[in-house]
Formats: sequence, structure tokens, C-alpha cells
Amino acid sequence: MATFIGAFPVLPGKDDDVRKFAQETMGRSEDFSASQKRSGVTKEEWAFQQSPMGSLVLVHFEANDIEKSFAALAQSSEDFDVWFRGRVQELTGVDLAAEPDGPPPEIILDWRA
Repeated sequence: MATFIGAFPVLPGKDDDVRKFAQETMGRSEDFSASQKRSGVTKEEWAFQQSPMGSLVLVHFEANDIEKSFAALAQSSEDFDVWFRGRVQELTGVDLAAEPDGPPPEIILDWRA
């Protein structure tokens, strides 16, 4: 199982909207679960972090193939996925359908008991 951990910047004035988006996403649990299944994601967590540089959403998810998971979401025409991508872009400025600007995050410590 592969792991993705990434920080998404929250656009100024969108902190409350990000929290609402998380609630909306979980409120659409059947659609979200179907989207995760299509993308091969088996677990996903979001955390909200305020910092001197601005707010961030920290995203952790697990899947067999991270690149395929992002590609499935990016290329999907399912209503939920289109809505999800749009909300992410509206709140963070990140276009999940576009090629990434740089390399994926690098895990530099992974300790397990």
C-alpha cells in the first residue's frame, strides 16, 4: 500500500469554507465512497493547520497506486468528482485535473511499531 501526504494551501478568507467542504464531503458519504473506490483509495484523512504562512489542509491517503488514484479523479466525469475537483480548486487554487507543478511529496520518516 502506498501513502500520499500533502499540504494544500487554503486561499485567504476560505478557512470556514474548507471546514464546510469537509462536512459536505462526508455528508455525501455514498458518493465519496464510490469516488474513493474508483480511485483505489482505501483510507483518507484531512487535517486543518493554521500557520504563520497561512492555513493549510494536510491530506493523507492510502492506495495501491498514488498516480493512478490522482489520474482517476482528474479524468472522471462523474458528478461528485467534478464537484469535488471544483471545490478543491475554489478553496485552495489547486487544479486536480492539471499536471502537478512539481514532484510529489517525499516521505522522509516512516516509523512503525
